Amino acid sequence: MALEHAILVSLLEKPGSGYELARRFERSIGYFWTATHQQIYRVLKRMEADGWVEARGVPQRTRPDKKEYSVADEGRRALSRWLHDPIEPESVRHDLAVKIRGAAFDDPAALIREVERHQGMHRDRLTHYLAGERRDFGDAPDDAPGPPDAGRELQHAVLRGGIAYERMMIDWLDDVLATLHRLGAAR
Repeated sequence: MALEHAILVSLLEKPGSGYELARRFERSIGYFWTATHQQIYRVLKRMEADGWVEARGVPQRTRPDKKEYSVADEGRRALSRWLHDPIEPESVRHDLAVKIRGAAFDDPAALIREVERHQGMHRDRLTHYLAGERRDFGDAPDDAPGPPDAGRELQHAVLRGGIAYERMMIDWLDDVLATLHRLGAAR
């Protein structure tokens, strides 16, 4: 996936300025696709030149005017082409997993603090995801009466995937910690 596609999806959900896009990346999209403010601004400029997005000036009272971006027809076509192209499953590149395997050649117990640190980060992210789910989706099921809201339902499906991933990582790290403790005790 290119950053352009993540930006198109975000702008289709809600038009916004480069700053607002960067904030969205920090809050939600960034957990699945990261980008710096500079990257977002650089790509927006290129997307505008390519006709994928349109910008309009928005006057502001207390701040300088801002540019609000929205997706142009060419951007919708580009996103549609990308959505219909097959992609390969991602290969996982996981530094911690390599460290864990490498611990067999050193003191396995020396990794306990690092694994606990990672587990804490995954717990924090899970807490954040669950709070976002309560805030954005409440207790209302996605199959509520009325016509389905595809954007809302698919956004929730991605969030549920993030929640499942964090839970899986916490469970795996529990297993790794038990193994490291057992190996440390055996030394």
